[in-house]
Amino acid sequence: MTKLVRRVPFGKADRLVVSEHRLDNGLTVLVLEDHSAPVAAYQTWLRVGSAYEDPAKTGLAHLFEHLMFNETENLGPGVFDRKVEELGAQSNAATWLDWTYYHELLPSESLGELIALEAERLARLKVQAQQVETEREVVANERRFRVENDVGGRMSELLHGTVFEVHPYRWPTIGWMEHILGFNEADCQAFYRTYYAPNNATLVVVGDVREAEILGVIETHYGGMRSQEVPPPPNVVEPVQTAPRSGRLEWPMSAARVSIAYPAFSLGHPDHVALSTLNEVLFGGRSGRLRSLLVDEVELVSDVSGWVSPFRWPGVYEIDAALRTGESWQRVVDLVERTIDEIKADGPTPAEMEKAIARSERSFFESLEGADGKADKLGFYHTTLDDFEALFLRVERLATVTADDVVRVAREVLTPERRTVVAAEPTGGDA
Repeated sequence: MTKLVRRVPFGKADRLVVSEHRLDNGLTVLVLEDHSAPVAAYQTWLRVGSAYEDPAKTGLAHLFEHLMFNETENLGPGVFDRKVEELGAQSNAATWLDWTYYHELLPSESLGELIALEAERLARLKVQAQQVETEREVVANERRFRVENDVGGRMSELLHGTVFEVHPYRWPTIGWMEHILGFNEADCQAFYRTYYAPNNATLVVVGDVREAEILGVIETHYGGMRSQEVPPPPNVVEPVQTAPRSGRLEWPMSAARVSIAYPAFSLGHPDHVALSTLNEVLFGGRSGRLRSLLVDEVELVSDVSGWVSPFRWPGVYEIDAALRTGESWQRVVDLVERTIDEIKADGPTPAEMEKAIARSERSFFESLEGADGKADKLGFYHTTLDDFEALFLRVERLATVTADDVVRVAREVLTPERRTVVAAEPTGGDA
């Protein structure tokens, strides 16, 4: 049986309404009817990512994403992909620290057939030794390409492993190589039985659908699945950083790179929006204060960007710069610190604030275009923060953030004793 939990207007566009439903087995379903185009987005979000893993078995969540495209009890090897393609669907998946999700965009008339396929692999995936061995090697090669033979991948891994000392965010989503190569059939079967459960999943349906009809189809295919005992989320608190940290790499390249990071707020923290606004002041567009200084004025770097992590638990504020040949990464660190001190002392200008908020609002609303964009945001916020309405709260906070808020979070977060610097220094030659 399916029960209605609530109906919520999709932001201020009250002609669209998100309905949340729950099956008796704990499966959550979010439905948003939008008849503007004859397409539908169908997504399966699971509250498991690399942060939920055993520290001795890192990378299992990502490996399992690969396994989910294999054989099921009723679909032979390659049949799932072929049938999805025959439905005209665009299909993919992703795993990160806090979640895993599977997503399709397809003609709405084919949605019923897709639901049957997705329910099949959620409940009846075959997890056997041969499949595990094959996908294990695929992931190992992915790690070699994206991390071990890539300076950006190695720097990111070193940076997060230095910022986080005890929290599960310290290991990479792809996992450590020794763990990847050591996975076996029993590991994967246990993971599937534990986390790929209806009570750990949220289905998101957006597009040209009829709510009652689609809920009936979902109950037909998912209603018989059993709920499972899912472990609670990790309860690990990262100690407060009280002294600067650093890491170094040498790499066969012609110019240095540097990453600077500070422990930062979780996505649900009220000040996450203010920190994101500060990042826009510093890096938004060609006139962002730090981007303009480092790229155009002193011509120290070829590229620079900032990023505030959208994590369930406290994450990082990260600045990454690719230097011009022969330039010093320490000079980048010094100029970043000088600019941050200016913000702390004088705040952003009214023009900088206006531009930052305008860019953030535009980016936010652009991300909601199309059925898949709406589904992405609903599923992400509901899985990461346990409530899709946090999506609408964020844009409301953005409209009220002030220059004083930006100064306050700069003073709280961007302090020298909480800074981590990871630099990659060139050994000459090409990477």
